Amino acid sequence: MEVFNLATGELGRDHGDTDGWRARSQRIGNRLGAAAIGGTVYEVEEGQRLWPYHYHHGVEEWLLVVGGSPVLRQPDGEQVLRPGDVVCFPSGEAGAHAIQGPGRFLLLSVAQPNSVCVYPDSDKVGTRPAGGDDRLDFRRADAVGYWDGER
Repeated sequence: MEVFNLATGELGRDHGDTDGWRARSQRIGNRLGAAAIGGTVYEVEEGQRLWPYHYHHGVEEWLLVVGGSPVLRQPDGEQVLRPGDVVCFPSGEAGAHAIQGPGRFLLLSVAQPNSVCVYPDSDKVGTRPAGGDDRLDFRRADAVGYWDGER
């Protein structure tokens, strides 16, 4: 079995290419032989954010803070987290979240092949297919009726 140290393991993959939205990361679920749970270690520097404020339908996520003092935004406000803190983001609106650095943390989620992501601040909805190759984001204002365009 492979071992990955959350505090010192190498993070090589850049996550984000837009100023203000940068982090380094390492997917570890597959490396550890996991089949049902996915895990990624992220490191976010001061002033950087990892993702826009969002929630998922069909996916529960857990965040475990390894180092630093990341700021967590949730539906009930913001709070500074500390090493050792664990937070669960349930599926649906109650699980809305965003993280701002500085901090290093592990994000765990069920290895769900497909999900829908909602971004309340920008009023967008995104599809998250298993392979990630056909990821699409739309503004809710662009929604059409179920039967629109059908014959």
